[in-house]
Amino acid sequence: MGLKKQQYRRLANHEGPDDRLLPKAFRIRVSSFKLNVCVAQHIGDRHEQQDRVAIITSPRNPGAMLAIVADGMGGRTGGRMAADQVVSTAENLFKDMTENDSTFRDMLLHLAAEAHTVIRLTAIAAEKEPHSTLCALIVKKNHAIWAHAGDSRLYFFRGGRLLHRTPDHTYAEQLREEGRHEEADVAAGRYKNILVSALGINKKPKVEIGEDASLRTGDIFLLSSDGLWAYFEDEELVEILHQLPPREASEQLVSLARERGEGRGDNMSLAIIKLEPQPRAGHARRG
Repeated sequence: MGLKKQQYRRLANHEGPDDRLLPKAFRIRVSSFKLNVCVAQHIGDRHEQQDRVAIITSPRNPGAMLAIVADGMGGRTGGRMAADQVVSTAENLFKDMTENDSTFRDMLLHLAAEAHTVIRLTAIAAEKEPHSTLCALIVKKNHAIWAHAGDSRLYFFRGGRLLHRTPDHTYAEQLREEGRHEEADVAAGRYKNILVSALGINKKPKVEIGEDASLRTGDIFLLSSDGLWAYFEDEELVEILHQLPPREASEQLVSLARERGEGRGDNMSLAIIKLEPQPRAGHARRG
């Protein structure tokens, strides 16, 4: 399913209980490459889906694509509201951004700051404590830039190996960075869900930026909430994503995560982006 005929579209934002796998696969042209993209969600064994995942394009910035995963937390409706706010902020900023505007780096930082502020204001008004992770990726030509806060991860694979994985903004990881490894091991089991950075928390969130300006055919990105990645070692993700097309890979990952969750699975959301060569002139398929 192509996006060429539609100026702007958000995909795979599912609400409400549902035990079905909800994959959506499509292709987007981004100047240097064709992106083979699949997004998928599963509610797991929860009563409500509080993850959000979207792929966004804009007519004002042709050839650019934004992928985003947001994992909301904070009560029955607070988490869903927070994740919704992250994705809607991304939509509004990205669709209005032109090639002459500020850099993608500035846009991602603006996205994080604006969503954080709105979630905080909503929390005060509603007397709740909603917050959300952020994992966002922009691809244009041979350049990729990403931002994250919380424990939703971005993986970057090339040639059958892992090039980069975003660090988790958790209490356990913070202890590990401080060299307190024994305490970190305890925290990883006992306090694994405690985040030290997320959008909507009661302090300025830590938002990390990464980028690569030399993308190649065959490069693969995976954006994932912890409801999915918690069940996989890096090596297994490499194998599945390298061997299978994005849609089949997403189905395999969700199926394995459901099996390994043993009836206690969390919401899960993922986006897989694989860079493929552009069709040669005269061989392009009609979309």
